[in-house]
Amino acid sequence: MKVPMTAEGYRALRDELDHLKRVERHKIVAEIEVARAHGDLKENAEYHAAKEKQGFVEGRIQEIEAYLSNADVIDVGTLSGSRVVFGATVTVFDVEDDEEKTYKIVGDAEADLKNGKISFKSPIAKALIGKEEGDEVTVKAPGGDRVVEIVGVQFI
Repeated sequence: MKVPMTAEGYRALRDELDHLKRVERHKIVAEIEVARAHGDLKENAEYHAAKEKQGFVEGRIQEIEAYLSNADVIDVGTLSGSRVVFGATVTVFDVEDDEEKTYKIVGDAEADLKNGKISFKSPIAKALIGKEEGDEVTVKAPGGDRVVEIVGVQFI
């Protein structure tokens, strides 16, 4: 099943995958070799830590490869208009908090709330998609309903 992803998110995941394969794998192999040289593996904390790290890295590699193989890459630069769609950067005015917030609607693998990137599956993104600048939207969030007004839609 194809999953939407921005071109920017796709590049970031490719870069992370490349780093894990070219740098981290080799670093961990070296750590394991050094730890093995210390003797008895049963009580060798360095060895067990390196093996655990190796398992994490290999798992992350598989996860990224799965995301990339199922990615439906959307070039946000080709989009335009005032309707909120996947890839849009949306500025909303939260009526209750009396403040503006900006979100970019992205795929699951690239969501990062600290940087204003929210998954298209999140409650706020679901409420915003399909609406237009000037619309008031009720967001059904886990903490209760919130009313926001869409004040801007950009494709950057």
